[in-house]
Amino acid sequence: MFELLTEPHDGWVHLTLNRPPARNALNTALLAKLAEALDALATDAGCRVVLISGAEGHFAAGADIGEIESKTQAEGAADPRKVYWSRIRAFPKPMVAAVDGFCLGGGFELALMADCLVLGGTARLGLPETNLGLIPGAGGTQRLVALAGRARAMRMVLMGEIIDAETAEDWGISAFRFDGPALPEAQRLCEQLARRAPLALLAAKRAIIAGSEGSLAFALERTSFESLLHTADKREGIAAFRAKRKPEFRGE
Repeated sequence: MFELLTEPHDGWVHLTLNRPPARNALNTALLAKLAEALDALATDAGCRVVLISGAEGHFAAGADIGEIESKTQAEGAADPRKVYWSRIRAFPKPMVAAVDGFCLGGGFELALMADCLVLGGTARLGLPETNLGLIPGAGGTQRLVALAGRARAMRMVLMGEIIDAETAEDWGISAFRFDGPALPEAQRLCEQLARRAPLALLAAKRAIIAGSEGSLAFALERTSFESLLHTADKREGIAAFRAKRKPEFRGE
């Protein structure tokens, strides 16, 4: 099965995360393919906008737990995923995310990198990593604070709370929300963006990101994430998740 589907349109390209059995969880292979696709589209004159969505009713239900389960702090520091995330964030053209269903953990971190986040009625968003004894490690804490504010970011990250589409719109996380599926509306948005002045959109995106993310503490977030990989609490959190029970954290 192809884990990333590519569908070109007139002036824009649709990329679909395609791991339905795992609710499109972002394993390392899929993240690498996404980075590679965006690298190629960055220099493709026929592509002015990229749309990212998930297959079969969900955007992406986090990272792949199996990859994190045995990962050590040293392995986290050398993780190639950091490079893939950086390449995704460096994509210079407008990026639209169509979010239906689960958009959690790494999936939400990817959606937070989108320049236009389109939510459907079934969208459920969250950063529940603290349920596993971890924290977000791909910019989630920083971008969520920038969009929703400190109090709401604390609420979502500390409590692992998952919010619905209406709440995400009210909190300023998304500017586009629809009661039905997000994908058709996101496709129409891409068609509109593809007809706009491409150089102006490139310059606008670059300026807005510099203004909104220039002072954020991404390095601190990442090193904090890596420091938690070796803890007993992380092992307990993942074990409890797999057993579908409440974890018993000991601060170790």
